[in-house]
Amino acid sequence: MSGMLLRLVCTAAVAAGTVLAPVPAAAVPEPGGPGDRSVAELLTELQTLYREAEKATESYNATEERLKKQRAETERLEKALARARLSLHDSRGAAGRLARQQYQSSTGISPYVRLLLARDPQGALDQGHVIGQVARERAETVDRLAGDEKEAGELARRARAALDARLALTERRRKERDEVRERLHEIEELLASLTSEELAALAELERAEVARDQEELLASGALGGARTPSGAGDRAVRYAVEQLGKPYEWGAEGPDAYDCSGLTSEAWGAAGTPIPRTSQEQWARLERIPLRELRPGDLVVYFPEATHVALYLGDGMVVQAPRPGARIKVSPLAANPVLGAVRPDPDGEPLRRYVPPELPEGATEGSDEGYAKSAAPPAEPEGYAPVAPETSIR
Repeated sequence: MSGMLLRLVCTAAVAAGTVLAPVPAAAVPEPGGPGDRSVAELLTELQTLYREAEKATESYNATEERLKKQRAETERLEKALARARLSLHDSRGAAGRLARQQYQSSTGISPYVRLLLARDPQGALDQGHVIGQVARERAETVDRLAGDEKEAGELARRARAALDARLALTERRRKERDEVRERLHEIEELLASLTSEELAALAELERAEVARDQEELLASGALGGARTPSGAGDRAVRYAVEQLGKPYEWGAEGPDAYDCSGLTSEAWGAAGTPIPRTSQEQWARLERIPLRELRPGDLVVYFPEATHVALYLGDGMVVQAPRPGARIKVSPLAANPVLGAVRPDPDGEPLRRYVPPELPEGATEGSDEGYAKSAAPPAEPEGYAPVAPETSIR
């Protein structure tokens, strides 16, 4: 794997079309793993599979967020259409009464002739004013009927389009769900093929690489000095620390399990500052800051595609939901290739006095990559419900 300095310039590497170099196979002994692959080769393969799984998970999360918004839009349009149809029904009733009244009161004699033959011309004129008012009300009824018909027709068209979009998103989510399951199944198969000695060797190699990269990061001075969080950042950090030990689960956003962006979005939501749900959207929409300006609560985004995210704790450490098979833990910032950092509350004033939350025992224990034979996908992500048959809108 490449060194930490290369990871810190990951953005530039992406722009230049470069990729991270794999760990040289000769750098570690070969324990006789599956297909005579070295531990380094197995580590690279697992990291690739985990990265693909997390990329698929974040795509699923993004589609799920769009689907939630589309559901709300569909429901809003359906309610508006129901109101428009009720108004149209009332307008049609009024128009029917108007037609019957006009038919029943028709004499075939023009108002001018009735005025000439009237015994009381002034009374007839007054009556004419009343008739004129009735005529205007009749015209308004006709106009209202035409407007209600137009509105109902337009709302019906928009509701049909919204339902079509909802169905398309539902199908897209199903495909992305299957993609996540496939990637996780590949991970489980690979892990199941390894011996306990090979798993231990993988964990040891990963710890050595992370320690080396973290040392290079700290020695480079890229992180700058210690900073205090904002009030919201402090609340986000404390929320994340309270989740330590809970399992990673794809598509989950608490309270019993989280994926990486589920943890960061819920932490900042609990702090009173809602942020986008996915790591890609957090990277795209939140204000980017240099690593040297990191303060507790900021988000560190990883990999060229921004497919992983963690919450900065301070002192070069982050709180993260690592990967399937792992639990929420405190990790070195260099546990994954760094893309950059973002700040959810750029206008938040730093606290004058800050006491970091106390970490529970074992907060840093466990693999940062989630290497365990427990990565099998759940039946469904938490909060998932089968898609009910959609009704048509006429």
